[in-house]
Order: sequence, then C-alpha cells, then structure tokens
Amino acid sequence: MIDVRTAHTSELDTATLETARRLLVEVFDGDLSDDDWEHALGGVHALAWRGAELVGHASVVQRRMLHGGRALRAGYVEAVGVRADLRREGYGTALMDALERVVHGAYDLGALSASDEAVPFYRGRGWRQWRGETFALTPDGLERTEEEDEGVHVLPVTAPLTLSGTLTCDWRDGDVW
Repeated sequence: MIDVRTAHTSELDTATLETARRLLVEVFDGDLSDDDWEHALGGVHALAWRGAELVGHASVVQRRMLHGGRALRAGYVEAVGVRADLRREGYGTALMDALERVVHGAYDLGALSASDEAVPFYRGRGWRQWRGETFALTPDGLERTEEEDEGVHVLPVTAPLTLSGTLTCDWRDGDVW
C-alpha cells in the first residue's frame, strides 16, 4: 500500500520541505530553479512515503485563469515527481489522486503544464490538452505564451470550458505556466 499524506505548506516543517526540494532536484536532474520551487509552495502538498523515506511529491496551488470572460479559480498542479527507481509503481497515480480530490473540492478547474513525457499520464487521468491560444497577464499587459500552447492541460470541474478558446494565467516570476 502506498502511503500518501497531504498537508498545506504551513503545516509542513522546514526539514520536510527541504527533503521535498532535494527530492525534486534529483527527480528533475538538477533542473529545479528557485522560482520552480516557489511555485510549489502556498497550497496543498501530496507527499508519498516508502517507510520513513520521502519518494514522491506534488502540490496544487491557487491561481487565477481568465477564460470566456470570467476569472476562474484554478487548482494549478506543480512539482510532480517520483524517485526514478520507483516510477510506474503507482506513486504518481496516488499523488495525483490526492491532488485531484483537492481540485474537485475547491476549484473551478485544474490546470498544469505537462512535459512531453508526462502527457500520456495526465491524459489517461482525464486531463485535456488546451487547444486554443494561451496568454499571461503580465506587469506589461497581456502577453501571448505561444511556446506553452501544447503543454497546457486542464481538468474540467465546474467552469464551462471551450478548449479551443483562449486561456490566460496570472503573472508570476519564472515560468508563467
């Protein structure tokens, strides 16, 4: 049985957060910037444990998305990773099960930016590729994020979505999607 626990960032001690960050640095082969880590904080973390060892992490944070003339409350999934030797053993599924419960219970939609490698996993869970144009609402105004178009996926919850329409995310430092 896979042990996944959820907790808000404020409920996690410094040692657990540092362990999660080290795990993600390892999972992403050192490609986890300070901004990437910052994006994973302030929401609900799902932590997968194997005994006393942290082997997987994912989080969902609140963001604002604009679509169809409405501002939507989005549960944005960040920092999903499982230790390499334990992949394809159900840890990722267990992490996403926990986060999707949060998304369905608290948000208008789920959203994430998927790597090419992860797309089949998310699509198999019901996440849908955004087929329309993407934008970011930046300090300088609305900016097109064409390079992100194919990687953005959404999980419909309560908001009516036109997947071929436009989707705009709120601003943040680093990668906006």
